[in-house]
Amino acid sequence: MTGFAGDRLQRLSIAFAIAGFGDGRGKFQNPGAAADDLQQAEGRGPAAWRTVLVGKAQRFDLLPQEPRARALVERWMDWQATNLNSAWSYAFMALVRQSPAHTQADAIAASVSDWNHRMEILDAQLTKTGAYVTGATFTLADVVLGLSTHRWFMTPMTKPSLPAVSAYYDRLNEREGFRMHGRNGIP
Repeated sequence: MTGFAGDRLQRLSIAFAIAGFGDGRGKFQNPGAAADDLQQAEGRGPAAWRTVLVGKAQRFDLLPQEPRARALVERWMDWQATNLNSAWSYAFMALVRQSPAHTQADAIAASVSDWNHRMEILDAQLTKTGAYVTGATFTLADVVLGLSTHRWFMTPMTKPSLPAVSAYYDRLNEREGFRMHGRNGIP
């Protein structure tokens, strides 16, 4: 699979390997794999992709079937995709990728400040739950937020002390998939 769908499948393959039901190369622990269904879900947005992959793998611990629990997981994934990602993009491009298009000191400082503020929101949530983003169990929200947390720790910038985020990062590191594909030394 090539193009957008292929790139998306590769990123999701790695993310789901972190969650524990794929190998990071597009081979899922389900007989029919997911490529055909992912192509059919194209254009329906990330929620359709998540639903297809989780449904194919029968991993409702990652994305619960119960509407309230599922909505909480989806809410944090959407927060990561919108609020958190928009906060770090400029700083990351400047400080890690060293993009020539991202050199404005005031924009870097604003992005770092916003990113740290968003991580403080995550810290407050993790303090409340005491374990993972939505509660006591690891969910799909922890896949995406775990990768974002890793990126935050790996970016060379001033960071506030966030004890719950630090404990969460260590907790995620207990998962083999996260050590291989998340906390792997690459921002």
